Amino acid sequence: MIEIKPIEKLDATIRVPGSKSYSQRALVIAALAEGPSYLQNLLISQDTKILMDALRLMGIKISHTKDGVLVEGGGGRITRPGKEIFLGNNGTALRIVMGLASLGEGTFILTGSPRLCERPVKPLLEALRGLGVDARSLRGDGRPPVVIEASGLPGGSALFGDIESSQYVSSLLLCAPYARREVSIDLGGHAPSLPYVDMTIETMKAFGAEVHREGPRRFRVELGRTYRGREYTVEGDLSSASYFFLAAALCRGKVRVESVNARSLQGDVGIIEIMEKLGCSAFRGGDYIELTGGAMVPGDFVFNLADMPDMVPTLAVLSTRRTGRTTITGVAHLRVKESDRLAALAAEIRKTSVEARELADGLVIEGGSPQGAEIETYEDHRLAMSFAILGLAVPGIRVRDEGCVGKSFPGFWDALKGMY
Repeated sequence: MIEIKPIEKLDATIRVPGSKSYSQRALVIAALAEGPSYLQNLLISQDTKILMDALRLMGIKISHTKDGVLVEGGGGRITRPGKEIFLGNNGTALRIVMGLASLGEGTFILTGSPRLCERPVKPLLEALRGLGVDARSLRGDGRPPVVIEASGLPGGSALFGDIESSQYVSSLLLCAPYARREVSIDLGGHAPSLPYVDMTIETMKAFGAEVHREGPRRFRVELGRTYRGREYTVEGDLSSASYFFLAAALCRGKVRVESVNARSLQGDVGIIEIMEKLGCSAFRGGDYIELTGGAMVPGDFVFNLADMPDMVPTLAVLSTRRTGRTTITGVAHLRVKESDRLAALAAEIRKTSVEARELADGLVIEGGSPQGAEIETYEDHRLAMSFAILGLAVPGIRVRDEGCVGKSFPGFWDALKGMY
């Protein structure tokens, strides 16, 4: 457990690691590419290490250099590992590797931690079967462990109804350039977090693939436009940056976060506009964003965070210190993240003497004057980091299981110390 010491005056400059979402996409694309790829500013964390280990099991050579990671692409060739592929609690890796395994030959079994094996993948299994892949849940419940009996990806058309994760779409897009027939994907129902699909397409195009958007909810991947190895720099992680923007807002201080792109396709960049609406001011530079906290705007606000669900802990903690009611909607899928993030947030906010309650798809927080408390993190990195920042403004915040931040930001505690 770690106790956070309040900060008296905040004026800090922070550099955040590479985006976890871009890092995982770049790793998979580089693994499929023809020739070597040199990835700079790649996030090295628990999640990316899990993915790299999975890729190595599938025959991809990955090595660390002084300034980056070298991936020797297999040109679309995937090797059957001969053992289960363990993916920890990395839901993104699970879904992406399901698509990747379909390009191989033979049996692939994907599994992970007990929590990962509670997370749904049924829509992706059905979509893979629609593309001619023998894919099933080992227990028959639409959850891991997953078995892929691969013989290459035949291709064709995939249709999704209501889905709780855009990662299903990204999984099919990433492997589609190596299908035997052209792949088209249609979204026929609710699909959250669509900015992540845009990130997938952007990264694919950077390595030479071509995705055609034939309407807002239809994608077609051009056949024969496969990936080519290249040098690629991963932009800074705006999810990680958000905690330091939160610090500026809570402490009425100034924080400049470097190595981030204010025009990024990362949906989490939208947290800046929300903070401006609530009383902060922001300056967007070429490769940095500087946020200055001010008096928080009181009153009742409603925010739909369907396109930036990872910002829910950040906004929820901010809302504890703002006079008025904050309603967060559009994020029912947070119940199947590293924790039931909605239930966990409500429970831990109430420990700080602030009223919070769950909605079916979000939270309601009645802001006020939070008090010190011992925060349970549920092995959820985003809860740990958000509540740690609250401790910069509220005495007596203690965070349990602080090591869970290693999932996405191993250097978080050092960065926090550097702010004093």
